[in-house]
Amino acid sequence: MITDFAIDFVIANGENAAAGRGITGPIQVELLSAGVDVVTLGNHAFAREASFEWFDQEQRVLRPVNFPIGVPGRGFGMYRSKSGVVVGVINTIGRVHMSPADCPFTATERAFECIRSKAAVTFVDMHAEVTSEKAALAWYLDGRVTGLVGTHTHVQTSDARLLPGGTAFLSDVGMCGVRDSILGQNVAGSIQRMKMGFGPPVPLADGPAQIHAAIIDCDESTGLATGIVAISYP
Repeated sequence: MITDFAIDFVIANGENAAAGRGITGPIQVELLSAGVDVVTLGNHAFAREASFEWFDQEQRVLRPVNFPIGVPGRGFGMYRSKSGVVVGVINTIGRVHMSPADCPFTATERAFECIRSKAAVTFVDMHAEVTSEKAALAWYLDGRVTGLVGTHTHVQTSDARLLPGGTAFLSDVGMCGVRDSILGQNVAGSIQRMKMGFGPPVPLADGPAQIHAAIIDCDESTGLATGIVAISYP
């Protein structure tokens, strides 16, 4: 897909990459070796203790910027695209129906101020449960960041658009995983657990995979988006 669409810079949320929960060092290496430029995370960032050391060592892996001070890793960074453009990436997490975190507006604003003079092109991954919180942050940053794409629900939304100030927005990019599943998990196991209210961990589903993504075009001189399209393949 990177070659087919001539993608210059790839951001992938990898917080469910390790059997559906968290990420490990080897999986981080696999994603980065496959062409991903930056891996973002979310509420399962620290689900795998074996990966903690990677958060301080690998600058291309981000955890939410509004996690408490002192947790491993970083919440934003600056990188170069394949064509040499400096790209800023900020990873933030919502607070509605999520574990406690600092204000995503304040934390994202603070991170943006650190990189705005060095990176005209800036993307935000907001890992959040509700679409209203993602939309609010996108409107708050409209005209200042290139794009804000939401993650977490595993379900791609149909609201990809350019906001009036030139920021591309999509409430949720969706999921890369097994198509015939319950958010990537085995269907029968998920139904049984929901019916009973308890049970063993639900295994991952097997079967044909799908790729959900968003492609954003932008003006590299202004940093403003010129287009966004949601991709669901196949």
